[in-house]
Amino acid sequence: MLTGNHCDTLYTADYVLTQNASRDIIRYGAVAVSGNSILSVGHSDMLSIMYPDARKVDLGCAVILPGLINGHTHVPMSLLRGFSDDKALMDWLTQDIFPQEAKLTPELVELGAMFSMAEMLRTGTTAFYDMYMLERSVFRAADKMGMRAVLGESVTQFFPSLSCRDADAYFDLVREQAMEWINHPRIRQAVVPHAPYTTTPELLQRCYRTAEETGALFGMHLAETQAETETCLKTFGKRPIAYCHDLGLLSPISTFFHVVDTQQQEAELLASTQCAVVHNPASNMKLASGVSPIDTMHRAGVSVGLGTDGPASNNAQNMVREMYMASMLQKVHQLSPTACPAQMALDMATRGGAAALHDPYIGSLEPGMRADFIALSLTPPNMQPVHNVVSNIVYAATGAENRLTVVDGRELYRDGRFLSCDYEALRSEIQQAVTWATKS
Repeated sequence: MLTGNHCDTLYTADYVLTQNASRDIIRYGAVAVSGNSILSVGHSDMLSIMYPDARKVDLGCAVILPGLINGHTHVPMSLLRGFSDDKALMDWLTQDIFPQEAKLTPELVELGAMFSMAEMLRTGTTAFYDMYMLERSVFRAADKMGMRAVLGESVTQFFPSLSCRDADAYFDLVREQAMEWINHPRIRQAVVPHAPYTTTPELLQRCYRTAEETGALFGMHLAETQAETETCLKTFGKRPIAYCHDLGLLSPISTFFHVVDTQQQEAELLASTQCAVVHNPASNMKLASGVSPIDTMHRAGVSVGLGTDGPASNNAQNMVREMYMASMLQKVHQLSPTACPAQMALDMATRGGAAALHDPYIGSLEPGMRADFIALSLTPPNMQPVHNVVSNIVYAATGAENRLTVVDGRELYRDGRFLSCDYEALRSEIQQAVTWATKS
């Protein structure tokens, strides 16, 4: 990844939080960037001597840390933020969301996706894993916005869909997109069936085979509620995770979203097959889906990331807020103040997110890693004093402290300015979503 010892830009701050294996925190640290990669991480005085000709960006009273990774979302659904709230999952989907989504256009999907990406860049997210319909528009949006992403066209057994007339057309689309994006430096495809209760065994196995054939990843909502488990038992005679395992879907390319209704032996099965899981605390609370047993999964050895889910069921795309909620939810659920400590929450949003995206080059600040990082200001009242910078990030920050978002070595957000989009134009355009969402 590194092309030489030339340093393009040297970023310095009061703290650099590496998230390396030792979780080193460097006081008065610096990150040296060469092209799209991290060249070096260390003390600012030393790196300033090593790279005297580099462009210097002194962030001062701030902490530089790896970009946060949103392991599960549906970014176009910013169009439906606040459209339907305070309903049970299946009522919310079938009565309000599915009928509205049937009216989507490629243009609306791209607009909604770009608006969510702006929110993520503003609050410190550099990479995300998305599944939705008309996803070709999301590919275009991610390319324009400069974000790192794993993207997949969601599929169910119910055809025609917005994108495809039948299953054959869906798999043709997946293969076409695989060729279109095969060499992209930031964007990768996933094959993402919706869930066990909206698919057939044959469709799921065909999805997995196609992921293997095209070099894509595989992802799916799984074990999201007790009701889903009951449906799976009634229909297939097995609990969701066992059902997927028997179909051959559990593997090192697989990421499963939610995984709430999960038992010890199922967590061990996920670990032994090297699957990744993404926890979605805010969405699970809002839809009363239950509480994912992330401690059980961690103990079993499952890689657990963190995600927001879509902006219609969260209703934010703010991973700083999600870390706080993840920790608080586990503490009250287990009636233990030691459950999900701050470092665990941060790990899920960085290193765990990298595992969920199956990307070994993101999630920490180390030489040779991608130059994906953010900088949170420590000057606001809620961020002072700094006894423990990790504690401040997880328990005190809001996301609004973010001053800088860098993806693949490129600055995309800096001190209130979006550098890869015209945010004011986007904000004006998103107003049309209100008219679209209220049409009968």
